Amino acid sequence: MSQAEDNAGSRRDFLYVATAATGIVATGAAVWPLVDQMNPSADVLALAAVEVNIADVEVGTQITVKWRGKPVFIRRRNEEDIAEGRAVALSELVDTDARNANEPGKEALDQNRTLDEAGEWLVMMGVCTHLGCVPLGNRAGDFHGWFCPCHGSHYDTAGRIRKGPAPQNLHIPISVFLDDSTIKLG
Repeated sequence: MSQAEDNAGSRRDFLYVATAATGIVATGAAVWPLVDQMNPSADVLALAAVEVNIADVEVGTQITVKWRGKPVFIRRRNEEDIAEGRAVALSELVDTDARNANEPGKEALDQNRTLDEAGEWLVMMGVCTHLGCVPLGNRAGDFHGWFCPCHGSHYDTAGRIRKGPAPQNLHIPISVFLDDSTIKLG
């Protein structure tokens, strides 16, 4: 093989590699906008996490905030609510799963459903697990928690289903205390 043939082969190899590299870059430039448009929009990202000021929530009261288009109940329970919730045995419950996104897989004991160890703060989705209605609060229903008047589901002071057609406890979203007066949802 002569020097000229060897140079021709290496030029050809270079042209193949350069063409392939250019093709890969061009394909990436064409595909990237298609992939990037699948990312969530700014308004969706804004709803992913919400900070709630709880400084003005009195003991024994509840506020309702909207998160991801759904109501979230934030209740500051009093001693009576906490005592009632902790007195319930698992055998009395319809659903024994805590449904707590912060601690998945735990039993539905009162202390596994609250945001703090003392059991004062209860944060949960305000959506009935039967057909998606919004239950009434303020110690409503037969168990002094929440009552869904649409189909008669009764929840206790820890948001656990006790009576009626709802199959699950009220769900607890990802939530954390940022400080003494702020809870972050999401």
